[in-house]
Formats: sequence, structure tokens, C-alpha cells
Amino acid sequence: MRPWSSSVTASMHIASNARRIARRQSARHHSALAQPQARPAPSRTPTSAKTDPYVLLAPHLEQLRTSLLTLLGSSHPSLDAIAQYYFLHPSKQVRPLLVLLFARATNGLGAEFPQVNWAADNARARQQELDAPLTRKDILCDWNPSMPDHTASFESAFELRIPPPQPSPYTPPPPLLHQMHSPALTHTLLPTQLRLAQIVEMIHVASLLHDDVLDKSPLRRGAASAPAAFGNKLTVLGGDFLLGRASAALSRLGSHEVVELIASVIANLVEGEILQMKGSGKDAAPSPSSSASSEIDLKDLHSSPSPSSSDKWSIYLKKTYLKTASLMAKGARAAVVLGGCREGEVWKEVAYAYGRNLGIAFQLIDDTLDFSSSTAQLGKPGFADLRLGLATGPALYAAEEFPELEAMIGRRFGSDGDVERALTLISSSRGVERTRELARVHAEKAREVLALLPRSEARDALEGLTEGVVKRRW
Repeated sequence: MRPWSSSVTASMHIASNARRIARRQSARHHSALAQPQARPAPSRTPTSAKTDPYVLLAPHLEQLRTSLLTLLGSSHPSLDAIAQYYFLHPSKQVRPLLVLLFARATNGLGAEFPQVNWAADNARARQQELDAPLTRKDILCDWNPSMPDHTASFESAFELRIPPPQPSPYTPPPPLLHQMHSPALTHTLLPTQLRLAQIVEMIHVASLLHDDVLDKSPLRRGAASAPAAFGNKLTVLGGDFLLGRASAALSRLGSHEVVELIASVIANLVEGEILQMKGSGKDAAPSPSSSASSEIDLKDLHSSPSPSSSDKWSIYLKKTYLKTASLMAKGARAAVVLGGCREGEVWKEVAYAYGRNLGIAFQLIDDTLDFSSSTAQLGKPGFADLRLGLATGPALYAAEEFPELEAMIGRRFGSDGDVERALTLISSSRGVERTRELARVHAEKAREVLALLPRSEARDALEGLTEGVVKRRW
């Protein structure tokens, strides 16, 4: 074991390097969570001008930007730097945007909105708990505050000391709210919904950290990826730390249903990654010997029989839901639940259906951009999916025109010249165009379900978002 001073020195060295990297990148890219993001002008249709969601929610997005980084503090400077690294570069912020738009589009409609709104206005103790630092002293994060002070240094054993009684904060009882609530939009946002928007962004960034390790990606958001800047091990730990912080914040929202929804998203992300690695819907457990190895043998995960064309599409779209659309769908649904929507009310079903369809459309467009946009536009290497052996929508559609691609997809573009030949065939096909058409179908389905919501600026912004997702080029 290294001396304590050596560990501290190493940690400080990593933190110094991290800060130096962050400063260099910040000189080129202002933080999307610290500064207003420069974005392409939104597309307008000739017949109607949609509400720009970023303009509509600008004050709230700014609030998220200024407070999110305070949720990520730890007692280790190097861990702080890694956890905050991807927040120091521009992002589309689609996931928190969805949470806030659906909150604003539905608050006041749910039968229990009067209760949650009263709690937000009057339960001061609840608000203080929501805003308290995530590293709470009573959770024993680093040392036990009820024990003598010298235990903070870990130099001697704990000595039990009975803590003094703590006064309970007074919360006035809620009034008897009228049972016949008349649904009407309030156009407001609750503190719990603002915090949920931050939580979904934290989970998303944690997944990016882990993805970049698995995919060995050198770039992310136009800068060196976290693995390139900090190494794989610290990047994985940074992602784990973000998930831990998100879980602590999630526990304070006061809704078991929301906790279960967002926890299932984290499980979905893992399931989607495994499904992508397998490339098949069949069970293919790793061999027992691989469990003793420090690395997974991916060949064990690829040993299933090659699926049929229809199965490949089913697997591809299921993976797309698990890795991308699940967080959008369940995040939007959770926002509506926090707004007082209870079981049997249609509002949270609308949110889920919209988020699921929009999320799939979003990823389908992402998969086309891998072939049609430059590395500078994407902020990450182009043709990355093919080089990872992944067949996305454009490749699957192209294989219908050029059966030669089927064999390449089956061997995951692993033979010499496969990637180059596949690129030629995909470029000669309608694969990219047809994938965009499929994205438009999903986006249109997302737009259709919004008809169940009352007309509002937030609903208009959600409609505009369906158009923007399909038309984007970055």
C-alpha cells in the first residue's frame, strides 16, 4: 500500500491536470450549463411559427446551469474534475428540456396537483431538504459526526457517543383541499421538477462516460473524451459517482413512483449496452472461465446464431429504446407524476408515449449523422458505429439493396476492408434517407399524442421539438 501522502499527491496531480484540461477546453467552448449555448437557429415552417423551447424555458435552464455543478462536489478534487468534465462543453440538453416542457404543459391537470403545489409553497422543511447538500453529515459519507472529532482522520477506532436530540422542523398541516379539483394549466414549475431535470442530465452524462470507455472514443462534444483525458478507470469511477449523486437527489423528490421510474432507466441503459454487445436477441452467457478475467471476452457475447433481417431491426429498435428513448420517456413521465398526476389519468401516458417516440427518432437521426456529418459537426469521430461493428438503420436499410452487406453485418465488419466497402455501399444506397424517413414517422407519432393536451406555449414548444429533432444536423 502506498503511503497516505503519496495517494494525496497523486490525487492532487490528477486534479491539477484535470483543471488544466478544463481551462483549455473552456477557452474554446463555453459551458452549456454555465453559459447560454450557441445553437443553430430553429427551423420555422412557412405556415406557422413554433414556440422555441429554449427561449420559453431560458430562465429555468439558466437556473439549472448555475446550480447543477453544486450537486457534484466530493471530498476528492480529481473526482470533482472528472464528474464535471462533460458539463464544461456544449450539449443539446434535450432530456432536461423534455422534463421541464411536460411539467409546464401538464401542471394543474392532475387530480393531486393542489396537494403538491401547496407542499411546494408551504412546506419549508421539505424545500430545505431538497436543497440541502447531497453530502449530508447524517448519512456518514466520510466520517461519523456523532463520534469524537479525532475520528475524522481515521487514526483511531470510533468511540460511541450518544448524539444530542435534534428538534424536528415544524411543518404546518396541509389544509383540506377541495376534493373536486378543476383541471386547469398553471404554467408553473415545481422545485421537484426542476431537480428532476438535473437528475436526468446527470444520468445521461454518466452514461456518456461509461459509453466512451466501452467504445474507446477519443472525442466527445468537440473535445478529448474523458477516457482520453483521464484514463478508463477514473472515467468509470466518475460515471459511478454521478449515478450515486443522482440517486441521492432522486431520493429527496418524495415520490416512490418517480424513484422506480428513474431507477429502471439505469437498468435499461445496462440492458441496452449488453444487447448492443451481443448483437442478437438470443441468450449467450459468457463462459465460466471469463468471469475470472479482468476483461469481458466479447466473443462470448457474439456467439449466438445470426438473426434474420426482421430480428435485426427488432433488436436495433429495442436497443435504441433502452439506451436512448427510455430516459426521455420515463423522465417526461416522472415530471408529470411529480405534478400530481395519479394512476388512470392520461397525462403521464401522453408524456411516456411522446418521449418514447421522440427518443427513438432522436437516435435514428443520430445514426444518420454518423454517415452524413463531419467530425467537426458531430463533436466525435464519424463512422464510429461501423468501426465498432454495429449495424444501425442506414446499414440495415442498405443491406436490403445490397445483400453483400448481410455477411459483413454478420461478422460485425471484422474482416479487412469491410468498413470501407460497407461505407461505399451505404453511400450508394437510400439507407440514410430511409432512416430519416423512419425517424419522421416516430416524430410524427410523438406530435400526434400532444393533441390530448390543452393548447399552451409548452405544447407548441413540444410540437416544435419534434420538427427540430428530425431536421437537426448536429
